[in-house]
Amino acid sequence: MSEKQNIIKNELTAANPCDLHVHTTHSDASRTVAQVIEYAAMIGLKYIAITDHDTMAGVDEAVELGGKLGVHVVPGVEMSTLDEESGRNVHLLCYLPKDRQMIDGFLENTLKWRREQKLEMARRVHEIYPLVTPELVESYAKDSESIYECHVMQPLCDFGYTNVAIGELMSSLISSKGSCYVPKRYPTTLEAATVIREAGGVPVVAHAEQFDSFELIERYAKEGLLAGVEVWHPRNGTESRQRLLEIAKKYELLTTGGSDFHGQYTKKPHPLGFCGCEIADAEAMLARK
Repeated sequence: MSEKQNIIKNELTAANPCDLHVHTTHSDASRTVAQVIEYAAMIGLKYIAITDHDTMAGVDEAVELGGKLGVHVVPGVEMSTLDEESGRNVHLLCYLPKDRQMIDGFLENTLKWRREQKLEMARRVHEIYPLVTPELVESYAKDSESIYECHVMQPLCDFGYTNVAIGELMSSLISSKGSCYVPKRYPTTLEAATVIREAGGVPVVAHAEQFDSFELIERYAKEGLLAGVEVWHPRNGTESRQRLLEIAKKYELLTTGGSDFHGQYTKKPHPLGFCGCEIADAEAMLARK
């Protein structure tokens, strides 16, 4: 068994039966809500959070099915935002909002902006690969609430131009440095954090290492705008996890963890349950309701 396989095995066999960061076909993952909840039951997860990008469309189905299969589903969403000071991306997890309509209303613009951005990318990709039309990309996104990178790239896989949707070809075409890239539009992190609080939700900063969100976390924690940090995540290294634990202790923040599951639509594979957190972490969050 390789070192990487050993790491995955150790993460999965640790006493971490909670995965609080999971995506479905309602955003940019390859598995449906039903498949994800069934997987969770099969591997013995006790708590799972459906946190699709900028939509809570799959939450009700997940809660209903989870109740039947003995998996406690925590309602959530992963909001795409931009730090108003640094301009960097910040992904903000919102858990357990009491006012879902407020959250849904806030996210309408993000979904609209993303659709417009990806369709323009699809038009540019079409100039290079004529078989990939914007209409075809829209058909690949029919089960999603918007259009995401995987919906632009999967047709290229199916036509044989690549065998990996989220890989080198995607980077060369539609990543931030790609030839077909169109700039994104997101709300500010402050706007999102404020709405989460007003909606009675629990705001948690996701995978801080990826976007270097540490300074923002401390700033928001001091201002009472943050409830937790995602410590256990595949993109957080050992030093980052330790740093986040120290920040959480200093500001009395919740600590969470999850696989950031996307099925096949990911550069590096992370199975459901990988990098999860403990029951005590999930129950501490539920106590904030």
